[in-house]
Amino acid sequence: MTGKLIYETVAAAFHAEGVRTVFALTGDGNMHWEAALAALPGVRSIHVRHEHAACAMATAWARATDQVGVASVTCGPGLTQIMTALATAAQARIPLVVFAGEDPINAPWYNQRIDQAPLVTATGALYVAARSARLTDHHVQEAFLLARSRRLPVVLGMPLDLQKQAAPDSSYVPSRAVMPDIGPRYPHPDQVAAAVARIAAARRVLVLGGRGAGSDAARAGCIRLAELCDGALSETLPMRGLFHDHPRYIGVAGGFAHEVTREVFAQADLVVAVGTSLTRHTSDLNTLFTPDQVIQIDDDPPVIRHGQVPARQHVVADAALALTAICDGLTAQQTAQQTGDWDVAAYRRRVRHEPADTHPRPDADSAVLDPRAVAAALSQHTPPAWAHVGSAGHCSYFATHIQGRGPHQFLTIREFGAIGNGLSYAIGQWAADPDRPVMLTEGDGGFLMHVQELETIMRYRMKILVCIFNDGAFGSEIHKLRADGVSDHGAIFGFGDLAAIARGFGLAGHVVTDLAQIPTLARSFDEGEGPALWDIRVSDRVMAPTMRRQTMRTP
Repeated sequence: MTGKLIYETVAAAFHAEGVRTVFALTGDGNMHWEAALAALPGVRSIHVRHEHAACAMATAWARATDQVGVASVTCGPGLTQIMTALATAAQARIPLVVFAGEDPINAPWYNQRIDQAPLVTATGALYVAARSARLTDHHVQEAFLLARSRRLPVVLGMPLDLQKQAAPDSSYVPSRAVMPDIGPRYPHPDQVAAAVARIAAARRVLVLGGRGAGSDAARAGCIRLAELCDGALSETLPMRGLFHDHPRYIGVAGGFAHEVTREVFAQADLVVAVGTSLTRHTSDLNTLFTPDQVIQIDDDPPVIRHGQVPARQHVVADAALALTAICDGLTAQQTAQQTGDWDVAAYRRRVRHEPADTHPRPDADSAVLDPRAVAAALSQHTPPAWAHVGSAGHCSYFATHIQGRGPHQFLTIREFGAIGNGLSYAIGQWAADPDRPVMLTEGDGGFLMHVQELETIMRYRMKILVCIFNDGAFGSEIHKLRADGVSDHGAIFGFGDLAAIARGFGLAGHVVTDLAQIPTLARSFDEGEGPALWDIRVSDRVMAPTMRRQTMRTP
């Protein structure tokens, strides 16, 4: 025996895994473990006000750092509170380990007893039940191995009384030490040759980058390919800004695409999709492009995605290696088009200077702002060095068109379609890079779901600016209800005074009813030290184009 208790050796195992940041809400089932981990060198515990927020923060932190995020909650109701955050992380394929208590093994009755594993696995996450004192090292290693190899959230459940037992001798081996080093996957020559032939025959090629194109080498390969075939560059929403500073960049793909970007996709006869799983969000329900138009480059392409086979042709390989082989093949055969029959540079200029949505504003209420104009003002007056976290909900379309930031300065996680994550994601982004100010764009409905985390932001003096696109309603619902001719009363709540709420938590709170306020407020936040919230009053009559198209489609 080590002379330590199991919760101490388990905390040491997490530390050996490299865990230095944990998001926690403590309770009986996890508080001893969390205290032991926090006492280890270099560990920072961020204590939150709701379990969902702890899990969501770890999700954003993991996405921002490309590491395994760690959260901790107690058993029973602590665990049940994180179901939405777990489902979102599972659908987004984000690796987490959540240390959760379980009810005591030796108690005949326990007030918070519930069968936790089925709840977790129903979300798409994985569950490791740690119920053996002798195997505690194995259980921790298994949880991290699953999170890393499957790229999924894993809940490690450990009974309260087991945690307080004497720990057996421990010689923990971190998961990275036993994971096989498979190296990069090289492309098959036949797949490369087929891709080269098809690209050479295409008239207008669009190179679409996803998360798998985020490395410097893959990004450079995408650019080289576009230049060889006079193609255009675009990216998926999670990688917004991947090519933002390149003259061939024509904007983000998907349902949130700029009107001009949609024109470019309509003209493209071939889409080379690099490192993206090709969801229906990316193709905007196949209205931007269809699977027949796609060559997919990915080292693990999905067979089926969102109910369809997403591409008809593949190069199964590491993105950078595949792009190098394809570009070399095009160059060797001297078949690449040096000039195409479209003016990509002209499209690029239009995306930069024309409005993303030119639909006329349907109201003339000067007391509220056009959310499209708000996004343009934020683009113009907020420093591009700030990180931007975009939430889900109706306002997310408008905020997507805040320009000038690269992919590592933008974070959005939307796979489950859940609102209410914005504050948590902003905190996770801040924790990943505390020296960079964070601007969160959020709707009033999502903001109020977890408003309690303003206290967390204030307690840690996080440099976070919360920009609320406040339409006094649940934006998506009011537009759908109105389109269907149904009363929208159940989705209308009124503006309230969100700035006053923020001031109640200690933040600097401001109501914004004039775009002229934004430059001064932006300078004030940038020069100050604490967090702030802008309650930006926007029209509930301006519908995002995604919603406009959705409400016009027939069932």
